[in-house]
Amino acid sequence: MDPDLEQLKQHLPMLEYLRRHNWTPRRHSARQEFVGLCPLHVETRPSFYVNAAKNLFYCHGCGNGGDLIRFVELFLHVSFRQSVAHLQQELAAKARSAPTAELLAQTAAYYQLQLHCAPEAVRYLERRGLRDSAIAEELGIGYAPGGTLRRHLAAQGYPLDLLLHNGRVVNLYGRSIGTAFPHRLLSRSKGGLFAWESVSQCSAVILVEGLFDLAVLWQSGFRNTTSALGTHLNSAQLDQLCDRRGRLIYIVFDQDENQAGQRASQQLRLRLERTAATAFTVRLPVGHDPNSYFVSGATAADFAACLEGAQPL
Repeated sequence: MDPDLEQLKQHLPMLEYLRRHNWTPRRHSARQEFVGLCPLHVETRPSFYVNAAKNLFYCHGCGNGGDLIRFVELFLHVSFRQSVAHLQQELAAKARSAPTAELLAQTAAYYQLQLHCAPEAVRYLERRGLRDSAIAEELGIGYAPGGTLRRHLAAQGYPLDLLLHNGRVVNLYGRSIGTAFPHRLLSRSKGGLFAWESVSQCSAVILVEGLFDLAVLWQSGFRNTTSALGTHLNSAQLDQLCDRRGRLIYIVFDQDENQAGQRASQQLRLRLERTAATAFTVRLPVGHDPNSYFVSGATAADFAACLEGAQPL
């Protein structure tokens, strides 16, 4: 192996590269092995495995495997030489953005560590019906105890000006587990649909309002679920939802007694009429959203029955 190529792969780990290009994995075992949907072909059940320790991949669905250079060849349909040139550009970009990328990684890792150290946060997740720690890890759920993040990052060598002038557009969403106002969302664009990279190849997509709605549905096996972080889709989210001709969209908004969720479904219908998508409204019992429906005792079979009874918009 050319030492320059070996050094390139060492400084650009495959798992890091895939995550930066919107691949969402889950840990497969206690070893450094991860699995997710294959970026090289359309599938609905994850069969793409990455061994982070060996820096190799293999897909049991399409049979492709190899190192990062081979993956780029297949993913971008380029030659070996072009793949190496692409990765050299990626490595250069990584070097330029290293302070910001490391800051974000430190922040996410700190919050996830705090979650496991805070019994009150774990109890809150259990009350919201999220019991699968693997799902919580995959979604990047963490806990933010007040006033500790700045001190932690400062101790890691990140100056205050970097915290205040982050070079990337980032949005964070949170909920208070105490008596404070429950919702926290940075006053910036929402960006795209949440976890879209994990469902973008699905021919049928479940659209929900909130992240806890998504979490309990993923936990119950409905992995084709995405969230708009509300009932209003911005143009980027609408484009994502309608980027596949013939896709079935199941809208599962809150069944509010004041009909707000139902009206939002109808307004979304008007926007979807001009696309190639087919949309359905899924009706839950009055007063419920997917999260509260499962917390109240509903099963995956109950929700599947609601999907089967969905009405076309």
